[in-house]
Amino acid sequence: MKSPCIDLCKFDRKTGWCLGCGRTKEECKKWKKAKKSKLKSILAELPDRLRKLED
Repeated sequence: MKSPCIDLCKFDRKTGWCLGCGRTKEECKKWKKAKKSKLKSILAELPDRLRKLED
């Protein structure tokens, strides 16, 4: 499954989420080896995470 990375890779200190894609550092590291079900779960959370970062 394709990574949601947009090559911004700066992380919010409070949440730990990437300001570009919304993933945590750990999720970014494990992306290529994670099961498809886990990736789908992460992808489902990203829009909400990014909205919260904008507030």
